[in-house]
Amino acid sequence: MKQGFFTIEGGHRIGVAGTNKSDIGAINIRVASQKKGVALPVMPFIRDGDDIFNTFIISPPGEGKTTMLRDMIRILSDGADGGCSFKVAVVDERSEIGASYLGMPQNDLGKRCDVLDGIAKTKGMKMLLRSMSPQIIAVDELGSLGDYNAAQEIINSGIRILGTIHAKDLQEVFSKERLPKVNRYILVKRDKNSRRIYEVYDGEGRRYA
Repeated sequence: MKQGFFTIEGGHRIGVAGTNKSDIGAINIRVASQKKGVALPVMPFIRDGDDIFNTFIISPPGEGKTTMLRDMIRILSDGADGGCSFKVAVVDERSEIGASYLGMPQNDLGKRCDVLDGIAKTKGMKMLLRSMSPQIIAVDELGSLGDYNAAQEIINSGIRILGTIHAKDLQEVFSKERLPKVNRYILVKRDKNSRRIYEVYDGEGRRYA
């Protein structure tokens, strides 16, 4: 509530505005949804043999970054696309990825996934790096300098990172100071018919698909 929101069972986030806790003037409900299979088309571009590329998912708010990230976590944790599976650790600051309830994720994040729920991203990434021996660390909405530094520490340690970034295009991403460079960028956008489409780019901004 101090941060302007709370998350309810199911991973739905309730934004709150008003004067204080007792004088609430408005709420905004962001309905969480798990859509299995949405990440399958981009997985061949993310996998690198028995490894994966460090990857950022990009879009403005509300376009489906978290939905894409959630499905990538599930696929990589289970090997659901026919590839090898990985130990994935998730920093779920707003309880939107796993929708944990009583310590257990309600969303399907795969069999080899550990979730650290309700903790600041910068602190959570460092804790998982030191305590859970992950092969991949996944985090939603990297934004602060502390987040960027923690993400760079993950990369420097040889652990792969999956993250989401608020931006309208690659030019905006590349303009963010201190944001680590990765090997793959997935841009989530809508076509003229409001259907979600995905574009995949390499670390230099060259488009694959």
